[in-house]
Amino acid sequence: MSASFTRPPRPSQTHSDGHPIAGPIGASSWPSSRLVSGVPSQSGAANDGAHPGTTPVRRRVRTADLDAIRERLSDRDWAVIRSVAEHQFLTGLQIAAFHFHDHAPASGPRIARRVLARLRALRVLGALERRVGGIRAGSEGLIHYVDVVGDQLLRGRSGRTARRSREPSARFVAHRLAVADAHLALVRAHRDAAVDLIDCVVEPAAWRSYTGPGGARLTLKADLYAETGAGDDLSHAWFIEVDLGTESIPTLLKKCRDFEAYRRTGTEQEQAGGFPIVVWSVTHRSQQKAADRRVALEKAIASDRSLPPQLFRVIAPQQLTALLVGGGQL
Repeated sequence: MSASFTRPPRPSQTHSDGHPIAGPIGASSWPSSRLVSGVPSQSGAANDGAHPGTTPVRRRVRTADLDAIRERLSDRDWAVIRSVAEHQFLTGLQIAAFHFHDHAPASGPRIARRVLARLRALRVLGALERRVGGIRAGSEGLIHYVDVVGDQLLRGRSGRTARRSREPSARFVAHRLAVADAHLALVRAHRDAAVDLIDCVVEPAAWRSYTGPGGARLTLKADLYAETGAGDDLSHAWFIEVDLGTESIPTLLKKCRDFEAYRRTGTEQEQAGGFPIVVWSVTHRSQQKAADRRVALEKAIASDRSLPPQLFRVIAPQQLTALLVGGGQL
């Protein structure tokens, strides 16, 4: 988390080691804009994530040019740039849903397309060669990232900056877009008053660093962290993992053990008063395979004696909002 806050102790489920699991916690007080714009601007441009060689090319932008571009950017432009930086990749449709929802359904996407075209022309944003939905998807299917000028604007300085020299893998981009879809589903539910979304951040802002056995420094790499209101100034906390069917069940089970290892340190409980529920949003191109994988993961968790089953929920993506509305119950 980029800031700390105090939450009062509260009743909760308790595992055998005495560490509470996933009860309501005291609500934090992030401003509503954080639900969309995410990490503060000093976090800089997106890291294209675990793909060596994708960002070696460097370009130089003059300070005068950078200042001129900065003066042309509106508050909404900045919100778009920071949102793309937070998620690393966003489609035109996702950006329109995050930032142009207050326009009429017919005009919102059109205005978004015009704004994005301007930001691309300024090289504040760039677009990958591939599109979601192929060429027929048009500009709304373009996948945006923070380009060289946007990177320097976010870092607050001119000079050399990293720029993507070749596209990251389709698998990596698909996962980042799916995480953005989960975030967007929660934001939409908040707008519809179905969920009181207090905070929502995606990786790497959702990651947790902690000390493991032998003093080793470890990092729990959650896809998404969210807090939702539970009434009486309390909130529920959630770690949300997105699986697109590309990893084996043993790999997912290992990630479950990573969450449990972090829970056993008591770090999150000490800071927050309890440990978030871990939600697995599992899908696949084949609906039957997706259903089979959800069943397989649930069985694997239940069969692993090192894991407390009450810590985990395994759902389809379309069940996410209902799960959070129900406080962890469907």
